[in-house]
Amino acid sequence: MEDNKELMGVEALELKFGDFLRHADGYFSEHSMGLIRRALAIAEESLAGISRYDGTPMVFHSTRTAEIVFSEIGLGRNSVISTLLHDVVRIGKFTAEEAGSLFGEQCVEIIKGLTNISDVKMKQSKEQAENFRDLIVSYSTDPRVILIKLADRLEVMRSLEMFPDAKRLKKSWESLNLYSQIAHKLGLYSIKSELEDISLKFLEPEAYVDIQTKLEESAEERNRFIEEFLKPIRAKLDLLGIKYKIKSRTKSIYSIWSKMRRMKIRFEDIYDIFAIRIIFDTPQDQEKPVAWQIYSIVTDFYIPNPDRMRDWISIPKSNGYESLHTTVVTKQGKWVEIQIRSERMDEVAERGIAAHWRYKGVQQGGLGSEQWLSKLRELMEGDTHGLADRFENSGSSDEIFVFTPKGDLRKLPKGATLLDFAFDIHSNLGATTIGGKVNHRNVQMREVLHNGDIVEITTSKTQKPKSDWLQIVKTGKARNKIKAYLREEQAKAASLGREELERKIKNWKLPISMEDAVSVVCKYYKVKTGTELYGRIADGRVDIADIKDILTRHLAGEPLTEVKARGPERMKVASAASEDALVIDDTIKNLDYKLAKCCNPIRGDEVFGFVTVNSGVTIHRNDCPNAARLRELYPYRVQPARWRDSKTAGSAFQATIRVVADNTTGILNRITEVISHELKINIRSMSLSPNAKGELTGLINIEVTGTQIVDMVIYNIMRIKGVQKAYRVNN
Repeated sequence: MEDNKELMGVEALELKFGDFLRHADGYFSEHSMGLIRRALAIAEESLAGISRYDGTPMVFHSTRTAEIVFSEIGLGRNSVISTLLHDVVRIGKFTAEEAGSLFGEQCVEIIKGLTNISDVKMKQSKEQAENFRDLIVSYSTDPRVILIKLADRLEVMRSLEMFPDAKRLKKSWESLNLYSQIAHKLGLYSIKSELEDISLKFLEPEAYVDIQTKLEESAEERNRFIEEFLKPIRAKLDLLGIKYKIKSRTKSIYSIWSKMRRMKIRFEDIYDIFAIRIIFDTPQDQEKPVAWQIYSIVTDFYIPNPDRMRDWISIPKSNGYESLHTTVVTKQGKWVEIQIRSERMDEVAERGIAAHWRYKGVQQGGLGSEQWLSKLRELMEGDTHGLADRFENSGSSDEIFVFTPKGDLRKLPKGATLLDFAFDIHSNLGATTIGGKVNHRNVQMREVLHNGDIVEITTSKTQKPKSDWLQIVKTGKARNKIKAYLREEQAKAASLGREELERKIKNWKLPISMEDAVSVVCKYYKVKTGTELYGRIADGRVDIADIKDILTRHLAGEPLTEVKARGPERMKVASAASEDALVIDDTIKNLDYKLAKCCNPIRGDEVFGFVTVNSGVTIHRNDCPNAARLRELYPYRVQPARWRDSKTAGSAFQATIRVVADNTTGILNRITEVISHELKINIRSMSLSPNAKGELTGLINIEVTGTQIVDMVIYNIMRIKGVQKAYRVNN
């Protein structure tokens, strides 16, 4: 377009969009405002004649969205320009490349990402909502895309009254199940709450109005109570010279409705309709002690409920939320939730953008959508104007999203094949796959899929999974299903082999039990398990006549020369007399072993192997409660074993620690802080409760790489004041 066609007169632009331009002028330089005016003029001309449902020009949707982008989310000039031009590109009046030539290459990627998301047709299915959320993230190669899309959706929801009923319901469902979840992941809590409340207003109008009315009716009484409640706290804070301010926050209508439904209670039964927030001003390195000082002041006047204590300062939530929560009771029996946080913490909680920069120039590589959203939120904690320059534009590069012919969305890892897709839909579909179509093109089952592909599967009733399929698939689900089918086929063959061997031993009338006979023959052929032996009998790799000769010689006391059975070579399971030990590591192949549940061995424990008849080798600790019995009754099945020496950490094992401690305030938080925060150990579960002696006792399940880590954790727990005992137990 020529400049004189692109640009409106300055006076006309100011007249029509004066409020928007005056607001933007407070955020941007004169140079940036010139570019924004130019983009606005292009949008005005290109969208001329296109109206929204209420008859207002479409361009006003663009300006209102842009206003949210810079004033409520805090993005910069390129984001505003891309927002103004998004609808222009979407309807085909302008291209992203043309925008790039006028406003810079950053705008190209942002506009393309917004256009891709606009083209997604979401199905109203809660099962599909998470996948659609991940698809949106995958299209957001520039982190600003998803933030602009949230602003776009917020503007739509604020204008929802103008839409037809069907559109209102559809957009409300999407906002509740998709966009509010993304806002939550990014820490944009005000946007999240607004999307939820507006969605509820149209999805459950009667419930919304009922809760809104009750909140309004109780507002005056609530305010009087809060003022009276805070008097002694304010006096003590003032006396100590702590800089603070206090806010009272009424629970959002959606949160109240959700809690009423989840707990099956009435509005009147919710005791945390409001929360009191004490926000203090202190340097970041003093935040934690000041927070606990204020907690102590509150609990001097009111009794806390220990079950409602939440320390998200020592260990922040995964989305970055930091705050100290407690619920206290007044002398009149009224419960009040108190939130204690610094100015910095409050800013994060309210807007998702903090005053301090935590991550600078971090190169992530490919991230999953959960990590991507988390990292995006972290990167937002500072000046958002240079956001793209500090973020590697990889998005969810380790995931792809493909569609079924009916439009259902499936999430798969990058590199997944058509066969993976088939097993992801259903095991039976995968097991009978012979090929299919990708984007209406015939392909083989090993075809690698890409983002946005439409995939159709072709099957045959005569098809069965084969062992070479394991080389085709990438997903654990497909691999496990194929292995399960192959094991089932092996089990069928083994059943036939076992029946034949039992029948023959009975006919031969040899004085030996079936179990001992199998053990002798397995040792002779260097076969690990009875199941494998039965399979070899069934497929002819072991001759049944040879077995009779082996057993006869064994019973006569003749020495047997061990030989390999016909067929593929397998790893030897040595006799108990052998000095060679089984070597256990994370990558061991061709050895069917598992860790015993009775003693839960982990790397570093002294262990032995026990050869079972049907389940391979089970690894036990030497001090296992069952060890003595197994060694006494079945010495010929006991196999020496050891862990492979490794300088690198292997797989995570689960270990259980029993703790006995004084039942004092804060002891649980201190134990959790030591394990998770100081030692960086993942807690799988934690269950401690008072016993009859008044002590706090229970179990903590942690993920470790070996016994040294367990010893370190126990040592550090025992150093905590109030802990009486800490020791490892069997699961």
